[in-house]
Amino acid sequence: MTKTCLAPSFATLLQDFFVERLMQQRAVSPETISSYRDSFRLFLQFASDRLGKCPTDLTLSDMDAPLILAFLRHLEVERRNSTRTRNVRLAALRS
Repeated sequence: MTKTCLAPSFATLLQDFFVERLMQQRAVSPETISSYRDSFRLFLQFASDRLGKCPTDLTLSDMDAPLILAFLRHLEVERRNSTRTRNVRLAALRS
């Protein structure tokens, strides 16, 4: 019997990141979790709008450098976020 190894979906990876990495391994504060959650919520909505996909249909391969740079520009120009706030969002995505 051949066993196929499927890569986990982006949604599964993101959930594991919050539950296993942030909460269990790093024991970060609820405020940090909220900040990361908000960052990903903004990014996923932006990516969904930009790529014309439902957030649940986004894949890790969709998250390329041009998309992230466009998101950071969007934060500064359209949402009028400060550089500091933009960098907080970037830190969440990088982690």
